[in-house]
Amino acid sequence: MGCGCSNLSACCWSLDQDGSIPEADNVENEDKGEVDDLPAFREYSIETLQMATSGFAMENIVSEHGEKAPNVVYKGKLENQRRIAVKRFNRSAWPDARQFLEEAKAVGQLRNHRLANLLGCCCEGDERLLVAEFMPNETLAKHLFHCMYILGSLASASALGEAQPMKWVMRLRVALHLAEALEYCTSKGRALYHDLNAYRIVFDDEGNPRLSCFGLMKNSRDGKSYSTNLAFTPPEYLRTGRVTPESVMYSFGTLLLDLLSGKHIPPSHALDLIRDRNIQMLTDSCLEGQFSNDDGTELVRLASRCLQYEPRERPNPKSLVAALIPLQRDTEVPSHELMGILHGADAVPLSPLGEACLRMDLTAIHDVLEKLGYKDDEGAATELYSECFSHCYVYGLQLSFQMWTNQMQETLTSKKKGDVAFRHKDFRAALECYTQFIDVGTVVSPTVYARRSLSYLMSNMPQEALNDAVQAQVISPIWYIASYLQASALLALGKEDEAQAALREATELENKKNATS
Repeated sequence: MGCGCSNLSACCWSLDQDGSIPEADNVENEDKGEVDDLPAFREYSIETLQMATSGFAMENIVSEHGEKAPNVVYKGKLENQRRIAVKRFNRSAWPDARQFLEEAKAVGQLRNHRLANLLGCCCEGDERLLVAEFMPNETLAKHLFHCMYILGSLASASALGEAQPMKWVMRLRVALHLAEALEYCTSKGRALYHDLNAYRIVFDDEGNPRLSCFGLMKNSRDGKSYSTNLAFTPPEYLRTGRVTPESVMYSFGTLLLDLLSGKHIPPSHALDLIRDRNIQMLTDSCLEGQFSNDDGTELVRLASRCLQYEPRERPNPKSLVAALIPLQRDTEVPSHELMGILHGADAVPLSPLGEACLRMDLTAIHDVLEKLGYKDDEGAATELYSECFSHCYVYGLQLSFQMWTNQMQETLTSKKKGDVAFRHKDFRAALECYTQFIDVGTVVSPTVYARRSLSYLMSNMPQEALNDAVQAQVISPIWYIASYLQASALLALGKEDEAQAALREATELENKKNATS
């Protein structure tokens, strides 16, 4: 084992006389990490967030407990293609809209590259939602505790594949980045973080760990600050029911134990092992030979200090940062390499359709759509009849059956004419006929929107093409064709980064569909 910690009593309890961790020599925080490329905090309409999440579709839920969670988190995409995470609170969580908005605005002023930053909120009627940056590469809990990624996860199965145990140097990087995030929040007057745990640490496009901003607000106005097992709760919280900055340091100590052991070990059990100098039982066996005794001992010491029973004996974020900086190794190696996450051009091997989109081969995309037909429009014909029928009667029009039949026939005729024009590559005629079909509004067909999107692309109207591709995805959130068309439209608009993100999303959705078919 890499860490024997034979001199545990000397190393774990070596402190300054005031109980703080000694400051590292010549440690300066030259880069405060504040970011200026994010939009200012804003309020979003519920309509905007419904559109971004495809009507809060179950397929877009990314919370650990799915739709059964009291507050559900969804992934989504705004009209400008920015990917977002949307936390939708229980309707009774924040009855006072003004209080919710004030809290959200305060958190929304924070901007730091160690945070998954809060972009905005929504408090229309009974709705209470937070909108944050979306981090595509899962949580620390997923990377640390799970030996295999589930195919239906956020991140691409092809990009992540079978997860390897997280390397020691990456675990130390996670600890440092988290400490830096807490130090930044503390410096901005937001020292309280509610229920800090491995599910609150998320990984961005580059594989760098970030602290979710959602924990900077409680789950409800009067709710508990800790939802985890009581065995992991700070002792003073059990006594008073209040979270303090020192409580956050206790939770940081539990996270250090997670990083050290690769398991979620109750602090009391871990401290018993430390006191008995039985560190081998505490350390992840996957880390064999990856670190020195000194480094292992130092991390144990930091965890022990954070887990002190008396809150005043715990370190603060600044001293944690100072203690963790000297432990960093391989700092020149990007996080995505340490994590084994494929990145950039190699991140997602493209399918033939993806390659066609990347090179803007619209003829090849047309052939795919033509061969696909309407296979992905499940229940479209049935929906057409029911919607037409209800449309005739719900507004009291009392149309005769003949009039209803004529209206439905006209709608079907527009679609059929559009299909013929699309097949013969008469895209202007296809646009006209599909627009007539869509404007009637008696049926919603993702395929029609996709075909009209490509027709717009063929007619050199990329913004209209993008709008239709987005609409197709709103109707069918897991339909990979819609994402591929978005990628092509974004490339035509010169938005390279957004196009690459859409290509990755499309490939992931296509891989999932192929794996389940």
